Amino acid sequence: MQKLSTALKKALKTSGIDRAVRQSEALLIWESVVGEAVAKNCSAEEINHKTIIVKASTPVWRNELSLKKMEIIKKLNKKLGEELLKDMQVI
Repeated sequence: MQKLSTALKKALKTSGIDRAVRQSEALLIWESVVGEAVAKNCSAEEINHKTIIVKASTPVWRNELSLKKMEIIKKLNKKLGEELLKDMQVI
């Protein structure tokens, strides 16, 4: 008999949605990657086609995230353990 976690991972991989589930983990680790100050003003809303959609509270924060976009994507992918995200859209 196999563990439930092993069975779930196998089922996700077989169904082809394992990468989508892994990408969604980026929403959960957002604050730990960007820090408390950014997370208070910018929230990770969803993942769409390898793009993380982030809602910024003000135009100043929108600009700040746009400038640090590649750095944030790199940090998220590193924490996820593989390159799951390619872009970030700030709204």
